[in-house]
Amino acid sequence: MQAINSLKPLLQVLVISLEQSLSRREKATAELSKTPFVWSFLNAVDGRKLSYPIPAYPAGKVKRLLGFDLTPNEIGCFLSHRAAWEECIANQTPTLVFEDDFLLLPHFVDCVEQLLNHPKDWQIVRLQALLETPSEQLKAFEHFDLIRNHADPLGATAYLIQPAAAEVLLAYSREIYEPLDHFLEHQSKHGQVCLAAKPYPVDITKVVSTIADRPNDRKPIKGFAKNLRSFYRWMDRTFAKDPWFPK
Repeated sequence: MQAINSLKPLLQVLVISLEQSLSRREKATAELSKTPFVWSFLNAVDGRKLSYPIPAYPAGKVKRLLGFDLTPNEIGCFLSHRAAWEECIANQTPTLVFEDDFLLLPHFVDCVEQLLNHPKDWQIVRLQALLETPSEQLKAFEHFDLIRNHADPLGATAYLIQPAAAEVLLAYSREIYEPLDHFLEHQSKHGQVCLAAKPYPVDITKVVSTIADRPNDRKPIKGFAKNLRSFYRWMDRTFAKDPWFPK
């Protein structure tokens, strides 16, 4: 897949979307028609239709080390992004991954072009976030800064990824044990640095995602449950060859 306007290096654009989400697909099409990029839909995995147990999701271990169960939509979301990474690797092309609830801001195209023109500066760059976090500036461009967040800003509506980084993420996510956006920022696990373009050139549509839900009633782990989770994580770090939550 190739972007027009002679963008170098070549760009692949994938929009993760449930096949039946026609209204969302119409909105995504309208947004991307404003850009010079060639793109395609990637059919999302509907977590609600998966047959359990899922080999890639060890539920008991997740409950012990994460502290709560992932929802079917969170599992489907992760599997969908893994499919996008596989496409990135197969085509050996920097890939722009969208979930289908996005809005493009005026500096979006310039941001993508500038990042593609400086591929050695990044492995993964998030183009959207849900939270404002402390950060440091790494490089200034005309309409945005390349920054590194010092906390997890949440969200995975849009990001750029290099094929080499996709290979690493794919290798380290054979087991799904945390929400996809947390995993992107989990450098101590996979070693890939997730930077960000700020101001973010992509926003969200403010509607509930159909492929990834973050339950409003999911409460922070506290008290005995938190201590027990800490014990299980210590056991995992001490005895596992590839711990899920390394220091």
